[in-house]
Amino acid sequence: MANILVVEDDKNVRLLLEMRLRGRYSVTTAEGGRQALDELERGGTDLMITDIMMPGTDGYSLVETLRSRGYDIPVIMLTAKSTLADKGKGFAAGCDDYMTKPVNFEELIWRIDALLRRYKISNEGKIIVGEVVVDASSFTVSKGSYREELPTKEFRLLFLLLSYPGKIFTKENILDSVWGYASESDESTVRTHINRLRKRFEGFEEFEICTIRGVGYKAVIKK
Repeated sequence: MANILVVEDDKNVRLLLEMRLRGRYSVTTAEGGRQALDELERGGTDLMITDIMMPGTDGYSLVETLRSRGYDIPVIMLTAKSTLADKGKGFAAGCDDYMTKPVNFEELIWRIDALLRRYKISNEGKIIVGEVVVDASSFTVSKGSYREELPTKEFRLLFLLLSYPGKIFTKENILDSVWGYASESDESTVRTHINRLRKRFEGFEEFEICTIRGVGYKAVIKK
């Protein structure tokens, strides 16, 4: 189970984040930047979610400090500051993703899982559909004697869809989760990767990837 550090000075927001994330992840909390750095020094943190406006060390300074100290963990900034300049400052400081409050917790979980996959941090680890095993530790899909290692983006796309069978992901959702917020890839890139996955697994009876015209894509478990 991945270890998430939540840095938030507002007690109610901090407790709500902890409540919504705990169970899916192991959660540690900190009230501010200095306490967060102490937690990081203890080791074991896989991903950090931080507010920006905090007394003492703010979120920008916190991220700059941890990057200067060599910490390479993924960081999501979660804040009420929503201008393009604020986001630019966050990415310049070294964050990997940026979300504005109020929080959509379903989307937050998508983004956390996408970053954990991108950084090859095991959380769920494997998805098993019938005889098919999708293994995040090796980026492989196996079934019986068949085993294939997928290119990174194809694997992340497949893992995303199979993590939430039946859920429709828009092309924008997929680009954000698989390629990243700042990526210059477009919808044609998503279509290309979807088509590659369909060709790879067209003989599989366990699942299929469906197009929802005008909206996006979803994985359907067939047996």
